[in-house]
Amino acid sequence: MNRLAKAMGLMGLVVAMLVASMASVLAAEHVDWNSNVIRATGGGVAPAGARTIAQARMMARRAAITDAYRQLAEYVGGVNVNAETTVDMAAVQSDVVKTKVQATIRGARIVSEGRTSDGGYEVTMEVPLFGVSSLASAVIERPARVEAFPAQVPDVLPAPVETHDDGGWTSSSAAAAPDGKAIGTFTGLVVDCRGLGLKPVMSPVIKNANGSPIYGYKNLDYDKVIEKGMASYARDMAGAERAGSHPLVVRAVAVENHGGTPVLSLADANRVLIENGATHFLDATNVVFLR
Repeated sequence: MNRLAKAMGLMGLVVAMLVASMASVLAAEHVDWNSNVIRATGGGVAPAGARTIAQARMMARRAAITDAYRQLAEYVGGVNVNAETTVDMAAVQSDVVKTKVQATIRGARIVSEGRTSDGGYEVTMEVPLFGVSSLASAVIERPARVEAFPAQVPDVLPAPVETHDDGGWTSSSAAAAPDGKAIGTFTGLVVDCRGLGLKPVMSPVIKNANGSPIYGYKNLDYDKVIEKGMASYARDMAGAERAGSHPLVVRAVAVENHGGTPVLSLADANRVLIENGATHFLDATNVVFLR
């Protein structure tokens, strides 16, 4: 009996993981990580029993809104809170989170609507990832305290800073700082993860090659995280405005935790921590991931 129970439990876990994976793939197609919204378009048609044109239109609109809400619930559930947890997984673990997520979906706003050429009705609705009444406020808990950024790894020289040119946009100084010293002029951080299969998440972590986190939401002001998120995701440097006009650019050596966590070399991680100590761009969440 115990063996059967264990087998059934394992099967349930596998099914839950498969469902979460499918939901995550579905959500990826409908989350705009540049505008930080989850978007769904619902369609509806009037039932045959509608008495007037006005009633038919109203009923078709109502059906379209219901369809959009249904889709939003699916997409929201598959959004990754962090590298390990989707919104659906967080909601299963906490009734409070579940209630907050449901309220967030009910608060979705209509951004466009209208009749279709075949006589139906179409409504597009959005849920914000960050900001007031956002998904972030529903699933990211306030930490008990803000943790200090970690110290540099001892006996590892910080990486020198070089010029990076992407599409004619120069991102950092050509002059290397003295060992262990900050240049102190950087406005943000760009982590180049292109080609590594980076997966966007709401609460990302950056680790060094030793596996130690150097950036996470517990290092930041919670209200700032909820307001604007911890980072943006871009395809190239042209979309890296969040990092400012003079960012420090580093290249990730790998991504871990199902593709959601960029990993930096020890030298690059030390450089990031030194420069942040001078200009606090991590504290300001001026971080961009290229993917």
